[in-house]
Amino acid sequence: MNYLSSLRRYFRLPIIQESSTPRFPHLHWLVLLASLIVLGIVLGLTSNDAKATRSERAFWTDTHPSGTPERIILPLQVPTLKPATPLSAINFRDAALLEKDWHTLIVNRGDNLSSMFMRLGLSPQQVRDVLDLGAATATLTHLLPGQTIKVRIDRNNELQELIYDVDEKSLHIHRDKNQLQATDVSHTLETRVSYAAGVIQSSLFESAQDAGLSDNKTLEMAGIFGWDIDFAQDLRRGDSFTVMHEEYYLNGEKVRDGPIVAVEFTNRGKTYRAVRFQDGSGEANYFTPQGLSMRKAFLRTPVKFSRISSTFSTGRFHPVLHRMRAHHGVDYAAPTGTPIKAASDGKVVFKGVKGGYGNTLVLQHAGKNSTLYAHLVGFARGLNQGSTVRQGQIIGYVGQSGLATGPHLHYEFRIDGAHRDPLTVTLPKAEPILAKYRDNFSKQAGQLFARMDLLKNSQLAQKSP
Repeated sequence: MNYLSSLRRYFRLPIIQESSTPRFPHLHWLVLLASLIVLGIVLGLTSNDAKATRSERAFWTDTHPSGTPERIILPLQVPTLKPATPLSAINFRDAALLEKDWHTLIVNRGDNLSSMFMRLGLSPQQVRDVLDLGAATATLTHLLPGQTIKVRIDRNNELQELIYDVDEKSLHIHRDKNQLQATDVSHTLETRVSYAAGVIQSSLFESAQDAGLSDNKTLEMAGIFGWDIDFAQDLRRGDSFTVMHEEYYLNGEKVRDGPIVAVEFTNRGKTYRAVRFQDGSGEANYFTPQGLSMRKAFLRTPVKFSRISSTFSTGRFHPVLHRMRAHHGVDYAAPTGTPIKAASDGKVVFKGVKGGYGNTLVLQHAGKNSTLYAHLVGFARGLNQGSTVRQGQIIGYVGQSGLATGPHLHYEFRIDGAHRDPLTVTLPKAEPILAKYRDNFSKQAGQLFARMDLLKNSQLAQKSP
């Protein structure tokens, strides 16, 4: 290929037909001379821009007949690059997405903030820096298994952000100008009413669990009817229950259970009903549909779900003394450490060791009534002789101090100093709801029980063939 071919390619000159025998011998040399002149002009114009820089590239032509390669260097225009954004100008949330430095920590049994930070290689000083932020971070000292904590750390292994969600609250810690700051945010929860019903076949807990109730809800239901039903010995196969309780949701996910709003329990063919009502002062209690308080003057059972190991008797063979002896109370067998509640409001008139009773508490209540609690493993903290207690307040814990063959509570009920059987003694009647709340209560109770009946009938209709 000759110079004409090269010129056609790069300058797109009109194609000139070549002949094997030129008609004019000198025309070839004239064209060559003109081409050299044009090439010189082009090279002169581009010499100022054709410098050996990283932004230029060499374009090679075909080989000259003499064997020397010819090169034409043309400038390559490169767009101007914008200066890089300094890291300090990038929002830390965007940087987190780029660096992918978020970590989700799951609280294991026995974990604390220090052990969880250690898993990420964070120093103990950073734990102290977080806990020193004040009351907002106090929740981080009471972590529960299964909870999660999200943290963001930088390349220097320094904490930049922490998020800890618990129920309707969210703790947010972030670093601002090299200082950690804590913010406690409260979320508005959505309230829903859940319905559950069941029939007891083997035990209350199993039947309630099958119906979708948690153990806490089952205990709450038993507490509401605890003045009328002895759940330690009165339950029978075929007893039934119906519960309506609140549930709290955040962003469509259940956060926790709320209180029972209406409940029904049928025991031995007798049906008991209760509804929750909150008065003008904000205090909430449970009442019968007629407006009578479910709370009696005395608890029927001072411990939860214990079997009765010994009943009230004027003559019983004592398992330790091995002789006949009156048993002036009821023994509730329960694991060591089970909380014991005060049967009613009263005052501590005795606290200490009392012969075969072991560790004993005696409470004096309004009027002529008193109660005794014996064989305790220990007393509630801060409780002393002369202290006043409220009904349901924890006063001690089940043990087997004194003459006892196993852990249990010995419970006595006395009227004017005379022993009465706690299981059969007639307890004072419930007080009615205040007159100023009666109309509002009747309306609310009527709506709740109407809804309960509707759900029950609907469920029965689904089960019927």
